[in-house]
Amino acid sequence: MAEVVRMPKMSDTMTEGVLAKWHKKVGDKVKSGDLVAEVETDKATMDFESFQEGTILYIGVEEGKAVPVDGIIAVLGKEGEDYASLLTDAPAASTTAPVEVETAPVASTPAAAVSAPVVSASSDARVKASPLAKKIAEDKGIDLSQVKGSAENGRIIKKDVEDFKAGAAPAAKSTTVNIPAFIGQEKYTEVPVSQMRKVIAKRLAESKFTAPHFYLKMTIDMSAAMDARVKMNEVAQVKISFNDIVLKAVAVALKQHPNVNSSWLGDRIRYNEHVNIGVAVAVEDGLLVPVVRFADGKSLSHISAEVKDFAQKAKDKKLQPSDWEGSTFTISNLGMFGIDEFTAIINPPDACILAVGGIQSVPVVKNGQVVPGNIMKLTLSCDHRVVDGATGAAFLQTVKSLLEEPVRLLV
Repeated sequence: MAEVVRMPKMSDTMTEGVLAKWHKKVGDKVKSGDLVAEVETDKATMDFESFQEGTILYIGVEEGKAVPVDGIIAVLGKEGEDYASLLTDAPAASTTAPVEVETAPVASTPAAAVSAPVVSASSDARVKASPLAKKIAEDKGIDLSQVKGSAENGRIIKKDVEDFKAGAAPAAKSTTVNIPAFIGQEKYTEVPVSQMRKVIAKRLAESKFTAPHFYLKMTIDMSAAMDARVKMNEVAQVKISFNDIVLKAVAVALKQHPNVNSSWLGDRIRYNEHVNIGVAVAVEDGLLVPVVRFADGKSLSHISAEVKDFAQKAKDKKLQPSDWEGSTFTISNLGMFGIDEFTAIINPPDACILAVGGIQSVPVVKNGQVVPGNIMKLTLSCDHRVVDGATGAAFLQTVKSLLEEPVRLLV
């Protein structure tokens, strides 16, 4: 019996996915475990494997289109089986467009081609093209009269339009206003919002406008940490960064301040005994937050290797849901970009996030004397529903003492 294949929920924040690539086509036989497609979620591009067996009778989503979770993307069944009632009873999401496919007839019922009837693209030119081909041509600014159709009677289909400008990315909408040259030219470009950016916008807006944020700032003398890092890297197998040292100090401090290592859950507060630290990683489309689990019990070398591995996976879009779920605290470091200090928005359900600035060489006063110093500014964003000012301040004092005497991180 034919069965629909739906867009799976591949992460806790996923509401829709983009069908990045099909690995099967109509008429292909599929076994359980076969790679059917690649799906782009808000955080990564992931393989979609079939849990069903049969022949692909219908594909309802073209590559590059978004589909809500549970939306129909395909139908599997026996070759030649009638599946029309499945689409009538449970129609595919309205945000998707059908894929044009060419299918060969079978003994009784053909595997239906999904393209629409041939219509004229223009009342004058009488160019024959499918609706999907016309839409793609319109989006890319292609004149259909210049495209040679490969289908019956010279009809233009999706493939013809795509081949007309092979390899070109989907055109962004661009508008130019011509005004006198001596004044200048107004111009802008609009691009579709990516899945990742949609989720970032939704989650951070919810956090900012539902969690009452307050901010605590502290200046750290990093001179001792700088000296210690040089000595560590003389023997460490993996190069240890200042971010690794900060992460370790925060992990140790969280064990001493469980009220900061907490989560707001609406009708209750969870005080976490384990320390799982999310590390914000910038990628092309936005931001990902992989999690270093049980960070308080890991060595600096272990932390360094893990963070580097996460950063590479994030850039390659190979992170899995298990990599980014379950944080109890988050660190965002922009020091490597030359930022002195900043405030960050809490990553829910965490109660706090620590914003880390760069190390600055400035004059400081020690023992009544002005001497060269190396300072780093930290800003702790706190959810006031969970963490009070004194609680957050005590936590930062512990972080400060650990960073200014880094030998304490090794015992």
